[in-house]
Amino acid sequence: MDTISGNPRITDDDVAQLRSWEGRSETVADSITGAPVHALAATLDHASAAADPGAELPPLWHWLYFLPRARQSELGEDGHPRLGGFLPPVPLPRRMWAGGRLQWRAPLRVGHRAERTSRIASVTHKAGRTGDLVFVVVRHDIASAGGLALTEEHDIVYRAPPQPGDAPPPPQAAPADAVWNREIVPDPVLLFRYSALTFNGHRIHYDRSYVTQVEGYPGLIVHGPLIATLLMDLATRERPGARVAGFSFKAIRPTFDLHPFRVCGRPSADGRSADLWAQDHEGWLTMQARIEFA
Repeated sequence: MDTISGNPRITDDDVAQLRSWEGRSETVADSITGAPVHALAATLDHASAAADPGAELPPLWHWLYFLPRARQSELGEDGHPRLGGFLPPVPLPRRMWAGGRLQWRAPLRVGHRAERTSRIASVTHKAGRTGDLVFVVVRHDIASAGGLALTEEHDIVYRAPPQPGDAPPPPQAAPADAVWNREIVPDPVLLFRYSALTFNGHRIHYDRSYVTQVEGYPGLIVHGPLIATLLMDLATRERPGARVAGFSFKAIRPTFDLHPFRVCGRPSADGRSADLWAQDHEGWLTMQARIEFA
């Protein structure tokens, strides 16, 4: 690790060491209990949720399970577990969930036991406009009594802290032809509830002094998985009863709690898929996604 102008820089030796994590795996088991289903339904402003034994878990709600359980003494300053362990020890302080790709094979059901096997698929280094970036792709395979239920590729990006004079990347206008749309008010209570449900200690989502003074953002950051869940929720509200086969999403720009934002969608002509996106109060694209129906 070198340092230039006070900013950490990733060396070739660092990259080689980080890539040695590729192929590492871990398996964890969990029970798909009903209480988190009721809690997320309330958080998403649903009147109720099907959480009786045998009920199908809605798509993306598996993020309520297989949660990290690091001891308090094992957390870093940012609220995440310290570097190392299953994920590679990337020496860059800003960590974000950048996107993912999911395919459903069979439903997960409330009351069933499930097992998730995770593997570090790749570690990639890039020199970005404002410093080093490290991308880690984790593949998850989740199985239950009926066999493999879903596969997921989870993209994590690590980046250097901001430097004085760094210009933000130019924004991209969101599509103007939404057929579905819903306004979301990302107040601190919503962010707290989702952090609590997912046992996410990352301080950028609830600690305003930390996120503004240490990480240099203007406000609390709305969780990427929460926005993805809200996009999925929009599509399933508009297509009740439709079965989801695939979903992919990519974070484009941070969303902050300072203003309402919108989740939007446009179904394909044949109804078999839909383009989804989130946009901020100024109309800039913050996340893009695509859903495939079975």
